[in-house]
Amino acid sequence: MISYETRTGTITVTEEFLSKLIGSEVVSCFGVVGMVPNGSKQKLLGVFRKAQALDTGIKVTGDADSIDVELHIVITYGMNINAIAASITEKVKYAVEDITGIPVNKVSVMVDGIKE
Repeated sequence: MISYETRTGTITVTEEFLSKLIGSEVVSCFGVVGMVPNGSKQKLLGVFRKAQALDTGIKVTGDADSIDVELHIVITYGMNINAIAASITEKVKYAVEDITGIPVNKVSVMVDGIKE
């Protein structure tokens, strides 16, 4: 959990909330087919889920000063990878900073697959 003080009180943001917020932004980007599970926990949970969860393939690290985001995605064949990565980076930074007020230091986009 990420907690920080404001003049009106304490704000607490969980990693699960950030992951779902980021996941919803990423899957709405043009050219993104889906997310790829990273880590053994997400792979194991993926076996038991019928539908892909929004927090699949997302790792959020950091504190109230800044966070780093790592994404694992699958894109559509024939799409410009640089353009997709730039679009995802801007959407994630804007959404997180606008909703939570926490600055995003770095967004790492890993393309783990291509689908036709």
